[in-house]
Amino acid sequence: MAKLLFLPGAGARADFWQPAAVGLLPGRERHFFAWPGLGDEPPRNGVSSLDDVVAMVLEEMQGPVDLIAQSMGGLIAIKVALAEPGLVRRLVLAGTSAGLPVEALGGGEWRETYRLQFPNAAPWITQIREDLSSRLHLITAPTLLLWGDRDVVSPLPVGNRLLEVLPNASLRIIAGGAHDFAITHASEVTPLIAGHLE
Repeated sequence: MAKLLFLPGAGARADFWQPAAVGLLPGRERHFFAWPGLGDEPPRNGVSSLDDVVAMVLEEMQGPVDLIAQSMGGLIAIKVALAEPGLVRRLVLAGTSAGLPVEALGGGEWRETYRLQFPNAAPWITQIREDLSSRLHLITAPTLLLWGDRDVVSPLPVGNRLLEVLPNASLRIIAGGAHDFAITHASEVTPLIAGHLE
């Protein structure tokens, strides 16, 4: 049975997905990641880039996994799925760039606000400018796209674009959801995730 791996965004907290994970597919093994050096998380030797956190996820994978990812976590999930397509059974991507240039799709500038909120976060987080658009069609794992209709960081046009380019994707819109809808609308998000991962 595929292990559940929960990937937060740049806020980096392991408990980000906890509200949506309560009661989600009991009995399935799970792991909640935190990203060293980001948000308020303490740094760790050997973790100083996006590729280093991707390596953290790859190291946790000893067999098939389902990836549940938000915001920057979605970019990490995409890179993991491209690196190990045979081990990623299903994807859940919530309010993420997933490797698209979100600014071109109306995405808001988040870096200055992030720096004010987390002044001690590692510099690399606000330097990421990866565009994986040309490779997204290679991801064939069934993918659930969850989007808040009030998300200004990764607005709905991003989700719509991912729906076009990912060959096995579906999109569900969370009414009234901002960028943190996985927390604020957890009771709505949980059954959608459960239905996709069963």
